[in-house]
Amino acid sequence: MHEMALCEGIIGIVEEEARKRAFAKVNIVCLEIGALSHVAPEALKFCFEAVAARTIAQGARLEIVETPGTAWCMACSKSVEIKQRYEPCPSCGGHQLQVTGGEEMRVRELEVD
Repeated sequence: MHEMALCEGIIGIVEEEARKRAFAKVNIVCLEIGALSHVAPEALKFCFEAVAARTIAQGARLEIVETPGTAWCMACSKSVEIKQRYEPCPSCGGHQLQVTGGEEMRVRELEVD
């Protein structure tokens, strides 16, 4: 379950921002997670509560904004949305796709006191 390690990284980012910007409590952590990132949002939510305990983010709500996977189809020269890797182009059915988005996971915003 790599989501536990991801949550530890998220808490590290939150604590670093708290030191830089001098806030005392985090109420909401908003993440942006791409459809092709191989992150299970429900597992991440489960792990977040455990990892956030006894930190500045204890009790914070985790909000997840899921972004679609996108790719450039070399066959039809279109940018298309894909749900998973190796699926055919939804426009022409070709398999020459170059992933252009949806692999990321990032802290989008924090609501703090």
